[in-house]
Amino acid sequence: MVTSVLPLTLYQANTVRVGERAAAKSVQVSMYTLMERAGAAVFECLKKMPCSVNSILICCGGGNNGGDGYIVACLAVAAGIDVEVWHLGDANQLTGDAARARDTWLAAKGLIGTPQTELPAGVDVVIDALLGTGLSGMVRDDASELINTINQAHKSVIAVDVPSGLCADTGRILGCAIQADSTVTFIGVKQGLVTGQAPNVVGKLFFAGLGVGEIFDDQQQASATSLTDEIIPALLSQRKRTAHKGDHGRVTCFGGNLGMAGAIRLAAEACLRTGSGLTAVVTQPDNVMSIVAARPEIMVQGWQEKAHEIRQQRDWSDVIVLGPGLGTNDWGKALYFHLADCEKKMVVDADGLNLLALSPDYKNNRIITPHPGEAARLLACNIAEIEADRFLAVQRLQQKYGGVAVLKGAGTLVFDGVCLTVCRAGNPGMATGGMGDVLSGIIGSLLGQNLSLSDAAMLGVFIHSKAADLCALEGERGMIASDLFPYIRQLVNSR
Repeated sequence: MVTSVLPLTLYQANTVRVGERAAAKSVQVSMYTLMERAGAAVFECLKKMPCSVNSILICCGGGNNGGDGYIVACLAVAAGIDVEVWHLGDANQLTGDAARARDTWLAAKGLIGTPQTELPAGVDVVIDALLGTGLSGMVRDDASELINTINQAHKSVIAVDVPSGLCADTGRILGCAIQADSTVTFIGVKQGLVTGQAPNVVGKLFFAGLGVGEIFDDQQQASATSLTDEIIPALLSQRKRTAHKGDHGRVTCFGGNLGMAGAIRLAAEACLRTGSGLTAVVTQPDNVMSIVAARPEIMVQGWQEKAHEIRQQRDWSDVIVLGPGLGTNDWGKALYFHLADCEKKMVVDADGLNLLALSPDYKNNRIITPHPGEAARLLACNIAEIEADRFLAVQRLQQKYGGVAVLKGAGTLVFDGVCLTVCRAGNPGMATGGMGDVLSGIIGSLLGQNLSLSDAAMLGVFIHSKAADLCALEGERGMIASDLFPYIRQLVNSR
């Protein structure tokens, strides 16, 4: 059965390749039977396409991914659909189960053609069974030409297991990739399907366990897990009827240099909307009136580089959020270094991260929340290296800086040194100024409500992205960071 409800567990491609054999052996199912089930799963997805499907093109490659394509061809012909098959390379070179599937297609009087520069006239859907999970280097020229031909035709595309050209482990596009409308992945969800550049090419992701998915999960170690709605009631308990503001954390947000009052105000209000008992701001004196006028519940203090005032505020705080609108001039640097040795729980973002990159240290009381550009500065590399393997990047961040690392982006990653989680919520409407400041405030508030660093980071990331998805029901374009506040409040009260 094919489902859009995905398992929580994510795997590296090689784990699935090795583990599927062990799982099949456990239930005495042949690998060819799994291939037949995979083809049937893709065909089931094809039948559910919203468009009318009278004619399809199936593009097969070497290996089992091509074999899956030949199974789909047999099923489609039997259902009365017009089928054309193109094989990239020499179909006679197929071996094992893939060769058996090819021969089944030939026995059904099917034909095998070679790729052309244009798709056949009248094709409704293309099935991508070209490269699969075994791709390790850049896409070769012949495959690249076919991928570009398919993409330029603007037809509906279903990808088998992974879109051809996408790295199943990293989410990196290896030169070029099929732009699928749907992807049907098998047995275990490959981790590269949910982050990096994958959201641009995967389309709607479906899963088929092929009858061995649960056994596979029991036998194999996941590389990461996905965050879901269940995390909210699991980590946010019902408050006691006798609760008072001191029970829910005192959080101070430090930042807001000249011209950047909005950043620190967004962080502080997000903190309040997530349930902080008391929220304060330390900022440039010129910002005080505008923040108080907009949100009088925030306690705002202007700071002019008096060390004792920072010590007093630091001592008062349970949690510190450092960085939104901080700047890197003398005022920002002074504020940062007054807090750099603080032992209180901290969230460091924005210019706090840029200053941390200049003076790296390792602390276990801290959550860092970089976007790819900030991550590149923290790791002294370039953005392309970060995006080439986001899983590796977030682990390197945590290993270098300690605590918990959050690598923002499509498929935000959270790593605490042991567990790696992925947030599949979120949407392009979040690509606007102030969103990161809101995330910092959410996480700071959760730390103040006595969540661990790891739990606060995971829950904060999920609430932030889920709130944006609820907000996007009214449209992604034009969403601004403060639009999330009512949805944040709604989510932290959900059960």
